Amino acid sequence: MENLEETNETPEQNNLVVSEEMRSHLYEIAKWAGFLAIVGFVFTGMMVIGAFTIGAAMNSSPEIMLMAGQMGRFGSIFFTVICLVYAFAVFYPSLLMFKYSSKAKQGILYGEQNSLNDALSKLKSLFKYWGILTIICISLYALLIISSIMASQV
Repeated sequence: MENLEETNETPEQNNLVVSEEMRSHLYEIAKWAGFLAIVGFVFTGMMVIGAFTIGAAMNSSPEIMLMAGQMGRFGSIFFTVICLVYAFAVFYPSLLMFKYSSKAKQGILYGEQNSLNDALSKLKSLFKYWGILTIICISLYALLIISSIMASQV
């Protein structure tokens, strides 16, 4: 039998060094992300208030429903739901930016590795959200273009 030798080789670990310049940039990004998150929360609140205001106005005045044209046929509940969907579409990335901002500031100021890891995880989720939303929008545009080409040929 062959004599098998056990080797206690430890795999080399690449330790990433975060320089002061990188920390400065990350901290500034976190401050801007916090600002954008707060603006997003304000817009979300305005959109939610607007959603219920439009619904109430459409119910109280049939002229407003007529001004909506073909979309007025769906009624006020349709407009309220659409506005609430848009509000959620703004709220979720704002929430991710806020979480990124607070965790990144905490990680950078106090040198907490776990906080910085969580912050970058939130940033990854934010970009993933925008990527998926972009794919959906491009797909809808492609369907719209294809349907308009097909409708023009009929």
